[in-house]
Amino acid sequence: MFCPKCGIKNPDDGKFCRSCGTDLGNVSDVLSGKLQITKGCTNSKGKPISLESSLTKLFMGVAFLVVSIVLGISGMGRGWWFWMLIPASIFIGGGIAQFIQVRSSSRVNGGFSTTDQNAISGNMPSAAALPPTQTTFVAPESRYRTGDLVPPSVTDSTTRHLEMNSEGETMALPKK
Repeated sequence: MFCPKCGIKNPDDGKFCRSCGTDLGNVSDVLSGKLQITKGCTNSKGKPISLESSLTKLFMGVAFLVVSIVLGISGMGRGWWFWMLIPASIFIGGGIAQFIQVRSSSRVNGGFSTTDQNAISGNMPSAAALPPTQTTFVAPESRYRTGDLVPPSVTDSTTRHLEMNSEGETMALPKK
């Protein structure tokens, strides 16, 4: 699989890109069929949101608001009419939020629904949009040349006093 961010080839079961570190978990899940891509707007229960459902919520909120105002003015809802404002505000807020969500998704899709868009495009990416079949590895080059500034290792000359066995391995310090 190729990284969607940098285009480097990675193993199919990789979790992160080897080059840039992008999370590839969802990409590998989609390629293996474990994760389905959902198109369009959905609510918290996973049901699709439509313009009709958003307008229904909005009008239900307005209806609760009108009923609470009528109860408050007429005096029939002594002391409890203002509790009707809670579902009114919930429905109005939810309806406005869903309406904005539907409108923004239709702008992203160019005014077409996802089914119209799939029928037009045929769901086939162009060859120019695909990453190259073979990528070359380019080693990252540091702008800091630190090879000359590295001091010698602390352990370079500490083993010269140890005895050597026949295989060339150090054994112990010589006895005095």
